[in-house]
Amino acid sequence: MSLLRSLRLCLVARTGSCPLSALGPGPFLPSLQAGLPLLQSPQQWHIFHSGSWLSSASSKELLMKLRRKTGYSFVNCKKALEACGGDLKQAESWLHKQAQKEGWSKAARLHGRKTKEGLIGLLQEGDTTVLVEVNCETDFVSRNLKFQQLVQQVALGTLLHCQNLKDQLSTYSKGFLNSSELSELPAGPEREGSLKDQLALAIGKLGENMILKRAAWVKVPAGFYVGSYVHGAMHSPSLNNLVLGKYGALVICETSELKANLEDLGRRLGQHVVGMAPLSVGSLDDEPGGEGETKMLSQPYLLDPSITLGQYVQPHGVSVVDFVRFECGEGEDAADAE
Repeated sequence: MSLLRSLRLCLVARTGSCPLSALGPGPFLPSLQAGLPLLQSPQQWHIFHSGSWLSSASSKELLMKLRRKTGYSFVNCKKALEACGGDLKQAESWLHKQAQKEGWSKAARLHGRKTKEGLIGLLQEGDTTVLVEVNCETDFVSRNLKFQQLVQQVALGTLLHCQNLKDQLSTYSKGFLNSSELSELPAGPEREGSLKDQLALAIGKLGENMILKRAAWVKVPAGFYVGSYVHGAMHSPSLNNLVLGKYGALVICETSELKANLEDLGRRLGQHVVGMAPLSVGSLDDEPGGEGETKMLSQPYLLDPSITLGQYVQPHGVSVVDFVRFECGEGEDAADAE
C-alpha cells in the first residue's frame, strides 16, 4: 500500500467512516495511529486540511476583534484563539493569564534595577483627591501610553479605596498608602485582580522594572477646599480629570464660603509647595523666614518673594491647614547612598 493511500485511509478511519481494521496490516499503520490528531468534526477537518486556523473570513474577523479589544500582537491573539477553539471570551482570558505569567517572570528578572523615573498622577473627583507615584527606569518609558495607563489605573484604584472608606467627616481626612498596600488594592471594576497584577502586565509589555511607590488621599467636607498643582502637567489621554507630571501638590484650605477664585488660589498655593518644598504649615504669627525657611506660611511667596506666603493668603479669607507634596524619584538618592 502506498504512503499516500495509507494516509487517506487512516484519516477516513479517524473520522469514523471506516474501522481501522479495514486497513489491514502495513508498515505505516502503527506510526499513523500514534501520530495523527483525532479529528472530531468536518469543521476540524477543514482547519487541519487548510494548514491554518485562519482559513475563513469569519476566523480572520475574530482575530481582528480580539486584537482590537486586547491590544496584544496578532501572533499571540492567534495562539489564544487556537488554544480556546475560537471562543473569544476564553481567548481574552487566556491572553491575560499568559501575559501576567510572562510579566511576573520578567519582573523577577528585573527586580532590583533602579527606578528613578516615572510619573506623579493627580486625580480629583467630588470631595476626594488622590496623588500617586509610579516609577520606572527611564524617562522614555514614562512617556509611553501603556505606562501612563498604569498610572491611571493606580489613581483610580486609590480613589475607589478612599471613596469606600465610610468616614463621617466633620473635618478633613488624609491618608497614605505605601508600596505594598498600594499593590494589594483591587484593580477596579473593569480589570481583573489587583494593582500588582496590572504592574506585572505593564512590566511584561514595556520591559523595564517598575514599582507602585506610594499614594496619598484627601477627603474634605463642606467648608474645606483642596487646591492642587502638577508641574509639567499633561492630561491623561482617556481620563480628563487625571493630570500627570513630575511633581504634584495638594493644599487643604478651610474657608467659610465657596469663593469664585478658589481654584486659581489653590493652584498658586500648590505651585508654592512644589517650588519651595516646605516641611510644615506653621502659623501666621510666625516671624518671616528667609530662603532656608521650612514653615510654609513664613516662607517668601514663590511668585512674589517680597511678601510671605501667609501675607499672600490672608486677604483671600482662607486658612491653609495642611498639604501633601510628591516629587518623582524622591528618596532614591538617599537609598543609593545607604
